[in-house]
Amino acid sequence: MQTRFLKYLSALALTFLLLGCGGGATSSGANNNSETVSSGNSNNGGGNSNNTANDEFSKTEYKGLVFYHKNLPSSNYKLEQIDNSTFNSLSDAKKLQVANKLLNTLYFGYPLKELKEKIESGTFISDIQNGLSVDNTDKEWLENYILNDDIFKQYTSTYYLPQLNTILARFYAAKKLDKYFYENWVAYTLTQTIMFSPAYELTNTHTPNIATVYNNLVDMLEVDSGMRFITYVHMMSEDNWRRFRSPEDNGREMLEIYLQDDNDSHVPLAGQALKNWSLNADGDTLEVGLNKNTKPIKLFGTTIYTGEDFYRELVKSSAFTRGVTNRLVDFFFPNKTAKEKANIANKIVSSKPETWQDILTQIVFSKEYLLNNNRAQSAEETFFSLAKKMDYRVKRSSISRFRQALDSMHQAAMKYKLGKIERVPLDTLSFAYYHKYIRMSVLLKHADATQTDHDSWNYSGWQDSFVDFNKFTYDSRDDVASLKGLVNYLFETILGRDAKDDEQQFFKNHMIEQRDGKELFKSEFNMFITRDDPQDEEKRRRDNKYHIVISVLDYISRLSETYSQMEVK
Repeated sequence: MQTRFLKYLSALALTFLLLGCGGGATSSGANNNSETVSSGNSNNGGGNSNNTANDEFSKTEYKGLVFYHKNLPSSNYKLEQIDNSTFNSLSDAKKLQVANKLLNTLYFGYPLKELKEKIESGTFISDIQNGLSVDNTDKEWLENYILNDDIFKQYTSTYYLPQLNTILARFYAAKKLDKYFYENWVAYTLTQTIMFSPAYELTNTHTPNIATVYNNLVDMLEVDSGMRFITYVHMMSEDNWRRFRSPEDNGREMLEIYLQDDNDSHVPLAGQALKNWSLNADGDTLEVGLNKNTKPIKLFGTTIYTGEDFYRELVKSSAFTRGVTNRLVDFFFPNKTAKEKANIANKIVSSKPETWQDILTQIVFSKEYLLNNNRAQSAEETFFSLAKKMDYRVKRSSISRFRQALDSMHQAAMKYKLGKIERVPLDTLSFAYYHKYIRMSVLLKHADATQTDHDSWNYSGWQDSFVDFNKFTYDSRDDVASLKGLVNYLFETILGRDAKDDEQQFFKNHMIEQRDGKELFKSEFNMFITRDDPQDEEKRRRDNKYHIVISVLDYISRLSETYSQMEVK
């Protein structure tokens, strides 16, 4: 509890430091809000508190801006959720499809046998939901692990974006889908959008902005900061001002990004409130002068004076929840019609969310998302889930190479000034790079079990354990059934479905032949070949099984559904 409290105080200290630099409290007569920090919840747009706990956080506020909010219970969600009962009523095939869709979305995955056991428990959905609220991560181990230069190459040059490599490595290395993993996923999701992109492509931004934006999000999520307060702190930060660098530009973008307010008459008002804020060319440093505005400005249904007033009242306004919800609905439902998106957003807004989890959890566990939505899957969703499903190990530079590949796919993380406007570009060149990476660097990348050099190209890839004989159904007396079992295992693991009859026939025609009145493996695919030398026999069986696996995975790499999240029909 002490660590949590200190982290929260750090966030508050940052805020009030900014307030002190930015003119502090509103000029006399500006707002009839509460004292700077008070007890008792205000409902001036920033309230609607979900808090029930009587602790040192739950009633902390600044001029009506409530800092701390508990996440809504799922019973308060208005967007209909999938529960254990609904999930268990699905066919086995659909259960597997939905489970994969949910886990892929969260950058996670389980080996097939373990996943099926979780599904068969009858409490799969509630187990995942409950897991996201409990912190089971050994953070000291995890952070030391991803900063270990023997395992993940620690680049010093800013060219390699070391801060972003560390963020990506954490998703690969984390072992448990728990509260800490989820908070990192929420932070990563937000930094992909127009709302919180560090925008490292700009000349005024620098690679440390990647870490400060992302890490501040994680830290504030850990101490249960509300989405209004998180946004308020971010908007007043140097990170934000490096992206939008003048009073009118910054004011206009904050209105458009968070409120979707494109009323041009509001821009001069915002610029007036922010007139003493600027980005100094000396180190691209945020500078807030003492020549603050003293004339009353009518905005957000109240009176503001200073830049701090502008930011605070913006996040307190009722339009804020609507604006940020629309942004996230667009991000997760890109192929829905405008009417369908509006209906989804209306239901979320009606639940009165006050945390980012209130929106994001409500989306990803909804029936609308898990059953009725289809979209292209991001490279992060594909790579991280496959890595965990396939017992995939990386070499020292693998995560950096993945980060570079995202750039080639035009899916670069945290790069763009306006975030990923198109989450997964599907033009020919972008998708060609996407397909090439997943095919060559993941699906067809088999790790050499004898290789111990973490810098070696042969060190990375899925390991032999991924296709152990105990992972699929086989019978050494029945070549056809064994091939079918292995093919289905690979299809279920990667795609969440069995191979179709025509696909099974395709592989059978390629790998099985008629010999002496029997259907037997062709020599290069015979997993049950016999030899007098046991070591030679084991090697040949392993190599022939590998030939089958590579052929099947090569086929799977060419299916559009490998890169998609499909509607469950």
